Amino acid sequence: MSYDLVIKNGLVILEGGEVQTDVAVNDGLIAAIGTDLTGEKEIDATGLVVSPGMVDAHVHITDPGGGYRDEWEGYVTGTAACAKGGVTSFMEMPLNQVPATVDAKSLNIKYQAGEGKLKADVGSFGGLVPFNLEGGIQELNEGGVAAYKCFMGTCGDRTIDGDFMNVDDYALYEGMKQIAKTGKVLAIHAENAPITDKLGEIAYKNGETTLKAYVATRPVFTEVEPIRRAILLAKETGCRIHICHIACPEGVEEVTKARNEGVDVTCETCTHYLYFETDELDAIGPVVKCSPPIRDKKAQDGLWEKVLREEIAFVTSDHSPCTPDLKEKDNAFEAWGGISGVQNNVDVLFDEGVQKRGMSLDLFARLIATNPADRYELTQKGRISVGKDADFVLIKPNAPYMLKAEDLAYRNQISPYIGREIGAQVVQTILRGTTVYSQDEGVSEEFVGTFIKK
Repeated sequence: MSYDLVIKNGLVILEGGEVQTDVAVNDGLIAAIGTDLTGEKEIDATGLVVSPGMVDAHVHITDPGGGYRDEWEGYVTGTAACAKGGVTSFMEMPLNQVPATVDAKSLNIKYQAGEGKLKADVGSFGGLVPFNLEGGIQELNEGGVAAYKCFMGTCGDRTIDGDFMNVDDYALYEGMKQIAKTGKVLAIHAENAPITDKLGEIAYKNGETTLKAYVATRPVFTEVEPIRRAILLAKETGCRIHICHIACPEGVEEVTKARNEGVDVTCETCTHYLYFETDELDAIGPVVKCSPPIRDKKAQDGLWEKVLREEIAFVTSDHSPCTPDLKEKDNAFEAWGGISGVQNNVDVLFDEGVQKRGMSLDLFARLIATNPADRYELTQKGRISVGKDADFVLIKPNAPYMLKAEDLAYRNQISPYIGREIGAQVVQTILRGTTVYSQDEGVSEEFVGTFIKK
């Protein structure tokens, strides 16, 4: 039998381990896995690792910008960067687009903004905010969001009509009760806003300007305390929860403890927390500022231990770009807090995890693809298995290169990874059987991505 496409001779990451084999595709789906398969098109993957395409469960696209953020990351450039980085699908956050995605009207505006502009498949978060507790959560569920997201840390610009807003404890409690009825997961940015805001205000008034001082205003306990609070409310309401971008092992320990007690809770960390550490931040500059902050080497080592022990469900980019002027600040406290990283998840994590720390390929695939797909019930995604979407990233191991600004597909070519040597390369990205990126041809001009509606 001949197939539409066969990827031949690659080291294919299947559930349970890697196998030297062929993978065949028909009509955008994985049709067969075996040897000596033939297809109308064939890709020779000799010497390459064939992984499920990354499901990046934490990505911010600012489309539409609402007249306020029009020059931030749009769907065209954001999904091109996904293609170039091996990300075949992602979960899109309900901010920083304007209006924020908090009800049926704003969800439809977002869908319209992305129509015909996607080079990756997109699942959507709906927002939980204090002002959508009277019908907004239900409208989002009916509109097809895969999950919900809220901020316990301060967020949003109150001068912008329709911008996102963090929850207070009542909104979190009431929102959890409503979301529990949908059966979907609430993802949570867990930081203690009153404490971090006040510590930041004091440091700024005292003339502090450095990133190291910024990190000091967001100590570990300001992550751990709201994680505990969120878990307590999850127990009370029966809401399934997920803690976003944990930057300290102590936070992971709270999640593990709760899960062992029967709470339906998972967590993620980000590639940048596993790569950078506090003492190098000021040499890099505000391009590496984020929240929660990048902590010290001890915290980084602790996170790697949690990753390798499988206490962290998946690794994400928390791709949160902005325009260069918002990063080019002499005072770190005045700079935008967010990192552009969606293009360098797969290569950096493969290098740092598999090549430098001996992570198994099976765990690598679960961290970038299987686990996030399962958590958010993206049922066609996340694994190389017959009947699933034919989403692949082909990785060349032991192939160091230095990232340059011109390599980035982002609208604004800024990233803390620029100038770093990365020890593996994304050679080709395939979405539902269609090549959306190859090193030979670059990013495809086709927009074959679609919104995944649940």
